[in-house]
Amino acid sequence: MRNFRRARKTVDVTVGASVRNIRELQGFSQNKLARRTGIPQAAISAIENDRARLGVERAKPIARALQCHSAVLEFPGWEIREDSAA
Repeated sequence: MRNFRRARKTVDVTVGASVRNIRELQGFSQNKLARRTGIPQAAISAIENDRARLGVERAKPIARALQCHSAVLEFPGWEIREDSAA
């Protein structure tokens, strides 16, 4: 496990806020994201407002549409520390 790097939480961001922030940075409306993913706009709204869980099955198409890795959406606020070695 010498190549293992510990992750640490750097900021408190909810999953919903992460989805919203990345969506807005990409210039997408909720409706545009809904069309690109096949996920209803109401479900995207619920995710962004933390009323519904993102889940892996929703994270994958959203991440593809937003051109990011699904882990960025599912685990916001975490970073890998480059200086750590197990």
